[in-house]
Amino acid sequence: MASTSPVDASAAVSLRGVTKHYGAVRAVDGVDLDIVRGEIFGLIGHNGAGKSTLFKMMLGLEATTAGSIVLGGAPVRGRGFRAARRHIGYLPENVVLYDNLSGLETLHFFARLKHAPLEQCPGLLERVGLAHAGKRAVREYSKGMRQRLGFAQALLGTPQVLFLDEPTNGLDPQAIRDFYATLRTLQAGGVTVVITSHILAELQERVDRLAIMANGLIQALGSVQTLREQTHMPLVFDLILDAGDFAPIAQALQDATGESAEAVPGGLRLACPRTHKMAVLAALAPFGGRVHDLALREPSLEDVFFGFSD
Repeated sequence: MASTSPVDASAAVSLRGVTKHYGAVRAVDGVDLDIVRGEIFGLIGHNGAGKSTLFKMMLGLEATTAGSIVLGGAPVRGRGFRAARRHIGYLPENVVLYDNLSGLETLHFFARLKHAPLEQCPGLLERVGLAHAGKRAVREYSKGMRQRLGFAQALLGTPQVLFLDEPTNGLDPQAIRDFYATLRTLQAGGVTVVITSHILAELQERVDRLAIMANGLIQALGSVQTLREQTHMPLVFDLILDAGDFAPIAQALQDATGESAEAVPGGLRLACPRTHKMAVLAALAPFGGRVHDLALREPSLEDVFFGFSD
């Protein structure tokens, strides 16, 4: 069924009723989505959930079976998209480069394809930490260096929307930190980032909003905190106590929350609804220094993901 919601022309990317069928297979099955200008937006899902197909349709690489996509104010299948796509950057999951070209020659090649100024290329190599390797042949690059070179080509032409598919594949921890710092700098300049990753812990603190896909549909949409609240997953309190205080503190917690605390080495563990958080703290207050330490654990993005997609 076609969506009746109007396309949001002010959004960086706006989808209405987007569908992609391969015979009887419904890879994407009627997606409505608005990605706000200047946000870092995550798209996650199991293999086969439809996210890669959706990604390709937003880029204009796959035709929709039905529905509409507007990117940068231009319909993706319309005449104006040719000009709009020059303001799009794309880093595919599997970066394919020409081994016999140097890093700088590679950027020159992509710059000509994109009608971007060649003068950008040395600065982009420096931005991704490859200035020292710009004259080396790509065949000598490690996997992480190839990934950084792929990111540099995505930044050619000063894009306003960046599509990044598994962008930290092969990067070491420092390079991952530098990559996300670059994304925040780009975001501060108004760039919209759409990112997919299987490394959910990496996205957890780094996206403004995300969508969880399953069976060709968006099952959940919002910030990580919003999705935590929607799943009604418990908070977990870990308390470090002396053994003699286990019983009275466990009783106080049960009186306050109706939940039983579990004895664990060195203390107690309590899982309870989010709405009981302040009641737990109030119940512990009379015990003062008898509670040696307290750790509060929120559901991780991985917990949230499985809560929606299972």
